[in-house]
Amino acid sequence: MNTLVYLVYPLLALLLFWGAKPHGRGAWNEEAFSLSQMKALQGFSAICIMFHHIGQKTSASWIDEKYYIPGLGFFVPLGYYFVGFFLFCSGYGLYKSFTAKPDYLKGFGRKRILPIIIPFYTTGWIFLLVRFLMKEPLDGFKVFVYAVGLKLSNPNAWFVIALPFFYLAFYLAFRFCKKESTAITWVLAFTLFYDLLGTLIDHNDWWMRGEWWYNSVHFFVIGLFFARHENGIVAHLKKHYLLYFVLTFVLMFVLYGLSDFAQGVFSYYGENWNAPDKVFRRWMCLISQMLASGSFVFFMILLSLKIRFGNRALAFMGTITLEFYLIHGLFLELFAYNFAGVASSLYYLRNVPLLILIVLVPSVPAALLLQKLDRGIARLLEGRNRHAESHLQK
Repeated sequence: MNTLVYLVYPLLALLLFWGAKPHGRGAWNEEAFSLSQMKALQGFSAICIMFHHIGQKTSASWIDEKYYIPGLGFFVPLGYYFVGFFLFCSGYGLYKSFTAKPDYLKGFGRKRILPIIIPFYTTGWIFLLVRFLMKEPLDGFKVFVYAVGLKLSNPNAWFVIALPFFYLAFYLAFRFCKKESTAITWVLAFTLFYDLLGTLIDHNDWWMRGEWWYNSVHFFVIGLFFARHENGIVAHLKKHYLLYFVLTFVLMFVLYGLSDFAQGVFSYYGENWNAPDKVFRRWMCLISQMLASGSFVFFMILLSLKIRFGNRALAFMGTITLEFYLIHGLFLELFAYNFAGVASSLYYLRNVPLLILIVLVPSVPAALLLQKLDRGIARLLEGRNRHAESHLQK
């Protein structure tokens, strides 16, 4: 029965290319970086990240042999590729909105950062409740650190911690720098600082707990840079399209192999054997992963120039990407071989195709409900702020 899991690959290809419109020689997709296309590809990325997480619970090399089931191993090392593309779209979209809307930075925290923070806490508290129901040993201190977010109740929520910091860096840079080039330089400086901080911290149970917290964040500032220089970059790519397409396609495999080799030689886990050069080792691994994931994101850009992606399924997923990303892990942990590594799962499903359905099907309505809840909380907070402001004015 588990052999059916391999149907995932053609079905994903069908999902991506269903309704797609290719453009022939000399023709280009003029909507390559439109909101609808980017949302569709972000929706596709969210689904691929789901398979990455399921793969980590079924086909990862580090899990106990008795729980290992082949089929989704392809996705295990590639999660940061899809997160990277998501961050590229985020940076690109912020810059385009900033240049198109004169008052874009007004109320930026309320309109852009708060809608990220609210789902972090709502899903975190849902996970905390389920942790209690699954009989994870919890004392008052652990409940507190889970509740305030110092420790991740939702194991996949690191992304939602990192993203507001980069949004804040964008706001501060573009709010106080007169030149856009200077603003992007400051965001780049923040990104390098964030990477440096990540490589200085050993693996742990708190924040910045491993390389997945920082090995894709650079795509945010790359998205800003690309958006600012889009016309020149796209014109250059169109002029030499075939060369870049073939070269990038080959480099995706070469750089993935190089990255895999670098991690085998250097390793992010130098603290495990007290390596005196553990930070250097992490940077070698990080740079190799930057190159590998960069080739993938660049390839997606090239594909977008020739193919208009989009269908109803991807358009729908593009509207719930954040909520889907945050909630799907709950259903996975409930039916995988354990619950977040701290308790027994509700029921262990060894049937991977069924596990995929158990994760995917309820995650969609759950994401919709979560979105309504989060928007309701945002409206409530906004209403209280307005009431407080009017009271002060009186």
